[in-house]
Amino acid sequence: MKNITNLALACAMAGGLATTAMAEAESQDPIKLTLHDWSGQLINTQIMGAVLEEAGYNVEYVQADYLAQFAGLKTGDLTLAMEIWATTGQEALDEATASGNVVNAGETGLQAIEEWWYPIYMKERCPGLPDWEALKSCASEFATAETAPKGRYVGGPVTWGGFDEERVEALGLDFEVVHAGTDAALFAELESAYQREAPVILWIYVPHWASAKYEGEFVEFPPYSAECYDDPAVGVNPDMAYDCGKPRGPIWKAAWAGMEEKWPGAYAAVQAYTLNNEEMSAMVGDVDLDGKSVEDVVDAWMDANEDRWKAWIGQ
Repeated sequence: MKNITNLALACAMAGGLATTAMAEAESQDPIKLTLHDWSGQLINTQIMGAVLEEAGYNVEYVQADYLAQFAGLKTGDLTLAMEIWATTGQEALDEATASGNVVNAGETGLQAIEEWWYPIYMKERCPGLPDWEALKSCASEFATAETAPKGRYVGGPVTWGGFDEERVEALGLDFEVVHAGTDAALFAELESAYQREAPVILWIYVPHWASAKYEGEFVEFPPYSAECYDDPAVGVNPDMAYDCGKPRGPIWKAAWAGMEEKWPGAYAAVQAYTLNNEEMSAMVGDVDLDGKSVEDVVDAWMDANEDRWKAWIGQ
């Protein structure tokens, strides 16, 4: 009887705690978080979702295109996007926040690099790298049967943006841009080429495990500036824009402008949320290299960082 009584008491206490957490949620309407097509974004978003659920909020995940998601954030059909990279999404974020319907909810703590990358063995075949001008004289070293005599550059999925076609044209590079269909396909291309020391140059991003696992370098293009993207007269080609490297900078969080008013506690947690490149790269490696599920990796992070995320939700 004592055990039954204790069990009943424990259940009642658990129920009371759950009721308290639910009461702290200002609305039980779902907070809709966007999911994209790369492991880091899935991990980042589902950690945030798990934290919000611990605070009693109703969370819903919605598959969304990286750039097209801003239409949903503007209307409130989507609530929160956890990874807007300054490297590829800054223009879209700035346009959305200028509308007044989307807010920049702060940095994730992750610092982004997205650029052309080559394995170190390609440097022997293309002396002068990492200087981008070396690519002018050795594009054929990166050719495949399908692109010869042009070099082959493997870009990310088309939905990622990045202006690679524009950059190739503006800088006069004899390369054909071929887009990987998915994030997984992009890195499968790298794995296959690296094992055979086959010609490859492709889009690599940080934070990610690839630049740690494989020895290589980013191409050094002319430094990025906003003017380089907007004004053809700026840069090494006076007639075309995008004649420079990609920007580097923070990975931002973006939210529907009504989120703070409707779910102030949740919005405060979103603003408090931070990770770093090292822990994110390790978690992406757990998924992509070790075959763990995103859910298991998220659960492990939540267990190991309980004090940290509880501070974000004021517990």
